[in-house]
Amino acid sequence: MTTSSSTLGTRVLGTGDAALTVSTLGLGCMGMSEFYGTADESEAVRTIHRALDLGVSFLDTADMYGPFTNEKLVGGAIADRRDSVVLATKFGNVRDVDNPSNRRIDGSPEYVRSACDASLQRLGVDHIDLYYQHRVDKSVPIEETVGAMAELVTAGKVRHLGLSEASADTIRRAHATHPITALQTEYSLWTRDLETEILPVLHDLGIGLVPYSPLGRGFLTGTITSTDDLDPDDFRRHNPRFAGDALQANLAIVDAVKAVAEGLGATAGQVALAWVLAQGPDVVPIPGTKRVRYLEENVAAASVVLSADDLARLDEAVPAAVGERYPDMSSIDA
Repeated sequence: MTTSSSTLGTRVLGTGDAALTVSTLGLGCMGMSEFYGTADESEAVRTIHRALDLGVSFLDTADMYGPFTNEKLVGGAIADRRDSVVLATKFGNVRDVDNPSNRRIDGSPEYVRSACDASLQRLGVDHIDLYYQHRVDKSVPIEETVGAMAELVTAGKVRHLGLSEASADTIRRAHATHPITALQTEYSLWTRDLETEILPVLHDLGIGLVPYSPLGRGFLTGTITSTDDLDPDDFRRHNPRFAGDALQANLAIVDAVKAVAEGLGATAGQVALAWVLAQGPDVVPIPGTKRVRYLEENVAAASVVLSADDLARLDEAVPAAVGERYPDMSSIDA
C-alpha cells in the first residue's frame, strides 16, 4: 500500500460552466435520519462537524430523507460554516408525511419549483450548490424537468444541476437542455451495472459521477454477516442482497476484498472505497455514516492507493452480487 501524507484533496465534477470543485470524498447524510437504525442527532452533528474539519466539505442530503428532517439537521449543522460547504440535495421522490412508505415520483416543473423553495427553507440557505432530480419521472419529458431546474439556476437558487439514477438516453437529453454537472447513482464493487452504457456517456459529455453506497450499504466493510447484525428497523433487513441465501453468497465478495486489504494493511471498507476512487478523477463517492469513527476510517481510504495488480486482482476475484438492489423502490429511469 502506498499512502499520501497530504490532506484530503479535491476533485472536479463536470466541465466548463458546469464544473464544480468538491472534496475528494463526500458525506452521505441520509442514515443520520432514518433507514439504518436508530438516529442520534447529536452524534450526527458531531459527524458533520468532524467531516468539515477533515476536509470533507461535500455534503449530500435530500428532501425525502426523514422525510424532510434530514435537510433541517444538515442545515442546522452547517449554519455557521456555510461558506466552506458544497451542499447537495435532491427532489422528486415524494413521500407522504403521514405514511412515509407511500411514495411517488414527480418531475413536473411546478413541483421542481416548489420543492426547491421548500428545501432552501429547511436548509436555511439562500442557494443549493448541486441540485439533483432524485428519480426520473417517466411521465414528464426530461426536457421539461431540467428546463425548470435551469430556471432555478437563472434565479440564483441553484448553482449546478445533477441527475440521480438516470439512463444513458435520459442523461444525453437532459444535458442537451442544460449542462449537467454530475450523475449520482449506486456504484461499488458489488454494483457495476452502469459500466456498460452509462459511464461511456458520462465520459463523452464530461459529467462527473457521484457514487452512493460505495461500501455496498456497509456490506463491503465485512461487519455484516447476518441480518441479526442489523437493528430491527434497519431497511437492509428487507433488501434482497441481505436476505438468506443471497447474503451467504455475497459474503464471497467480502472475502475477496478482505484478502486484498490484508496485504495492504487496510480495512476491507477502505479498499472498497479506494477501488471506487481509482475509477477516475471525476468520481467522488459519498459514503454515508452517522458516526465519527466510521467517518474517520472512510477519510483514511483516500490515502490508500491500489496498484494495477491490486485492481486487477479485485476485478478478477470479486463475483457479481446476488439479489436486486432494492426490494420495492424504483431505480434507474423508473
